[in-house]
Formats: sequence, structure tokens, C-alpha cells
Amino acid sequence: MQDIVNALVLGSIYVLISVGLTLVYGILKILHIAHAGIYTLGAFLGLMFYHLTGNFWLALFLSIILTGIAGIGVYRYFYKRVLEESRIVPLVISIGLFIVMQDLYRLIWSPYRQPFAVSFGIGDIRLKGIVITEHQVIILIVTFVSLLSMYFLMNHTKLGLAMRACAEDMAIAGTLGVDVEKTISVAFFLGSALAALAGILVGVYENNVYPTMGEVPSYKSFVVIVLGGFGSLYGAVLAGFILAFTETILVAWKGFVLPRDAIAFLVMITVLMIKPEGLFRRATR
Repeated sequence: MQDIVNALVLGSIYVLISVGLTLVYGILKILHIAHAGIYTLGAFLGLMFYHLTGNFWLALFLSIILTGIAGIGVYRYFYKRVLEESRIVPLVISIGLFIVMQDLYRLIWSPYRQPFAVSFGIGDIRLKGIVITEHQVIILIVTFVSLLSMYFLMNHTKLGLAMRACAEDMAIAGTLGVDVEKTISVAFFLGSALAALAGILVGVYENNVYPTMGEVPSYKSFVVIVLGGFGSLYGAVLAGFILAFTETILVAWKGFVLPRDAIAFLVMITVLMIKPEGLFRRATR
């Protein structure tokens, strides 16, 4: 049962990062590797605002807003200029941008790990030998609220309908009156905000923030969207939890020799050999 709790928390982090990445890929068909740099930016901004205000929730809100705006800037000043080019061009730009981001964070915030100690005052929950820390409780609650909000947005608002239309066919959506530019900007804002949320929660959970903290999430989120079916939000959610449970179970199995981070690629290779399109059919909702 303790492993199940840990897997749910790990899966929540994977999902928050991957859903944002899936939003971007679903519309632009771009592998947004710099998304991991946005994730790190959110963590650093959250830490900075927490030190300035002493209020975690205010720091979380400010970080999400500014990181979302930064995501829009990445689209408008980098990707928008090369949308007509081969898909390899924005991919190379994204990889280069991610590397530049890491070096900028080293210059601005130093290359060392910085503690992000936050107490929520709710204490740990202990049930028959199972321990759920207050940080795990916050992660589970925030993830649930975020996913519920995304579901409502995508399925019960005009903006969600516009994003689904653009993901289906951007050109036709534009001819039918959809403001494509606004829709893409909102997708980048939401995706970046979710990445910032994940970065802050991980920073608090692990009690440290550092410039290269986005390296592992960069390929874990890639694995998740491949497993979930490129562009499928539902698939990204389910694949995130599947990967987390697989990693947790195999690590708990003492006879397994591979390190935890290698398990993601082992799972991806196995699935792609059996079902190249991913576990779930691509969906735009």
C-alpha cells in the first residue's frame, strides 16, 4: 500500500508535466523539449517569490502566471517563426533553448542546489503502517484539482473547443472563425503553467531546486506522451500513472537490476514494439 501511495504521487508529477507538453504537441506537432526548462523556471520563480513573500500559495500563483507568460514568449519569439519549416527545425531550436535555459539559471541562481523547505501545517497521515506526508497530500490534491479544471476547460468551454479544433486541423479551424493565434498562445500558457506547478511541487517535495532539475523530466515526459499516443490528453494522464506504477513496482522488486530512470525507456520500447501508435488512440480532448 505504501508503494501505491508513492506511485500515485510520482504519477501525479509525470501527469502535470506531460499534459502541458501534450497540449503543445496536439496543436503544433512540435516536441517542445524546452518545456523542461519552463518546468525548472517555475521552480526557481516559486522559490524566489516564497523567499520574498513568505506565503507559499501566493508564490505559487505568481510563479504560474509569470511562467505561463514565458511559455507564450517561447512560442512567439522562437516557434512561430519556423512553423512552416520541417519539424526538425523547431525540435533543434527547442533542444538548444533548453540548454541555454539551464546555463542562464546557473548564472542567475547559481549552479548549486537550493533548499525549498515549506511546511503546510497539516501534518503526516498515518493509517495502519502507511505514511502519507503532508507534501504528498498537497501534490495529490493539487493534481486532482488541476486535472478536473483541465477536463472542464477542454470539454465545456469555447476555448477548449477551439483548442480541440486546432489540434484536429489548424487551417480549417481558422477558416471557421477560430482565433488560431490566441488559441496557440493559451495552450502554451496553460502547458507552461502546469509545468511550473509540477516544478514547484517537486522542489518542495524533494526540498531542493537546481538548474538541471529538468533533465530527467524532459525524457520522462517524452516517454509518457509516446506511450499515451501523441496528442492524447487522456492518454498522457493514464500513461503517466502507468509509468509511475511500473517504475515503483520494479524498483520495489529487489531482483530488478536496471536503475529507475532506465525503466521508462524499457517500457516505451516494449510498448512501441507491440503497438507503435502508443497505448491509447490519439484524441483531441
